[in-house]
Amino acid sequence: MLTHTSDTKDAGSYAWAAMRDARMRNEALKSTYSDKERVRAERMRIGLECVYRATEVHINYRKKFIAVKLSNAIVIDRASVADLESFYASQGISKEITAQAIIYRIPRTTH
Repeated sequence: MLTHTSDTKDAGSYAWAAMRDARMRNEALKSTYSDKERVRAERMRIGLECVYRATEVHINYRKKFIAVKLSNAIVIDRASVADLESFYASQGISKEITAQAIIYRIPRTTH
């Protein structure tokens, strides 16, 4: 699986404004995805919750991809993570690791 490590910093004192902006953008972009794509992201979220322990799991809709974000994630089933990531890699899904979270990116299939 294509894995990328990012050195992204948190928003600091602007965290509330950044969170509000992200939520508004997420809701606006969600409507641009088909039901099939949204269901795919929801299924992926459920699968990841089975193999990771995370404080929060979010689905974020972005312009070019859907991000499934696991905040403060800890692997609880390594074998299943490997199986899932192998399957996700065959579908073109990539993984990004940051200091705050693990993010799986589902590329957009339609416009």
